[in-house]
Amino acid sequence: MNGLAFTRTGLPPIIEMRGITQMYGDKTVLNELDFLIEDKPGQGQFAVLLGISGSGKSTLFRYLNGLQKPTTGSVLIKDESVEEYGAVSTVFQDYSSLPWFSVLENVELPLKIRGVAKKERRERAMEMIEKVGLKGHEKKYACMPALSGGQMQRVAIARSLIANPEIILMDEPFGALDGITRYEMQMLLGELWQSLQSTILFVTHDIQEAVFLGDDIYILDPRIGKISQHIHVDLPLGRDMSSKRDPRFMRHVIEVEEAMVETSIPVAA
Repeated sequence: MNGLAFTRTGLPPIIEMRGITQMYGDKTVLNELDFLIEDKPGQGQFAVLLGISGSGKSTLFRYLNGLQKPTTGSVLIKDESVEEYGAVSTVFQDYSSLPWFSVLENVELPLKIRGVAKKERRERAMEMIEKVGLKGHEKKYACMPALSGGQMQRVAIARSLIANPEIILMDEPFGALDGITRYEMQMLLGELWQSLQSTILFVTHDIQEAVFLGDDIYILDPRIGKISQHIHVDLPLGRDMSSKRDPRFMRHVIEVEEAMVETSIPVAA
């Protein structure tokens, strides 16, 4: 069983992994994996990474964050090494804001670290706070119960966008939210993506969320340590609740479900 072959099309490469093998002791988690995300002019890219637990999703994120290097192979961001490119913004499932800082102080922190003057970073932070729907909450401490779970993730998204809106990694960012709040955050993220035309690499275990948000879905198969399937989501941008009633939506959900079930079936010897 072979993984997908990725070939450059002429569009600018954003994330590229070549021949990635990852060993943990005598266990091979990733085996000569290739992966490519290219930019789409005037749109950006919203790629979703799916895979059962232990398939290597978190490992790929650690490569892109510069927290780990593969046993063999190369990881490139915009044709540069991870070290040359620098930090990639990441939003995690766990709330990552500093609770002793206000919302404004959390959002402006990446600019402060870069030495941006106070007046400029405050203005840019307030603009981003308004974009994510937190205007009026900027002076509150970024912790519960001052903010709800959804508001905490809005802080994280705002901080990521202000740090580097070009590429954003999102590791199950809405997993801890209730259904209605999760839908609201999905809508917010979709709107921000379309306005900023960023490249988003999104990890989730929720198949409907993957289809609702994703432009392209990639499935990691732990049996071969590679990406085994690519599913392009044939739905128009600007999705809302009516998108979930589109027959194409349910066809994609079933297609992804079947692909995920297949990755859990042992390969015959």
